[in-house]
Amino acid sequence: MPRLKGRFSQTCPTGFQAALDASDVIGEWDWDISTDRLNSDALVALLFNVDPDLAEAGAPLAEFVAGIHPDDRDRITTLIRECARTGSSYVAEYRVCSADGVTRWVLARGHYEVDAAGQSCRGRGIVIDITASRVSEHAYVRSGKAASGHPLERAAEHCVAAHEAVKEIEDPHLNLLSEMLLLEVGRKLATLEGSRQRKRMN
Repeated sequence: MPRLKGRFSQTCPTGFQAALDASDVIGEWDWDISTDRLNSDALVALLFNVDPDLAEAGAPLAEFVAGIHPDDRDRITTLIRECARTGSSYVAEYRVCSADGVTRWVLARGHYEVDAAGQSCRGRGIVIDITASRVSEHAYVRSGKAASGHPLERAAEHCVAAHEAVKEIEDPHLNLLSEMLLLEVGRKLATLEGSRQRKRMN
């Protein structure tokens, strides 16, 4: 069950649309690990069911973690801890319980830094709402028919699968290239979905 905050229960759809219009469904975050303060834009806050004002001022990471779907939470928090410890990057798909009560799929990319003493100090990244492409993928799986979505949606599905396969090879160069392709296709898909959202409102 998504954890809904009362102040968003009535205003959330409008808030989400404003965030979509402002960012084309791409949000950014920046985490000061030493003070445990994570700053994000409104889109990321709403996706994780965090008060946008609190997110702008800086909220503990736990506020955002609580918005991750329970079935994905352990996997993602383990990934975050490991990447923060080693000062590395990740690309991951997972579900969030957003402020409008909808379970959404996101594609997230995070990069972490360590200081001269080897201690985790900062993390930064982006979050892309890819719910539309995941819904199309699930419909395809259920029906067994060829996907009829936009070519970018099909490309995103293939890029995610390719990235997972490349990670098994453990080649840093190939991994970086697959990350770059995945994120660029994700950005294009986000722009497409933002255009669809605006058309539906007109």
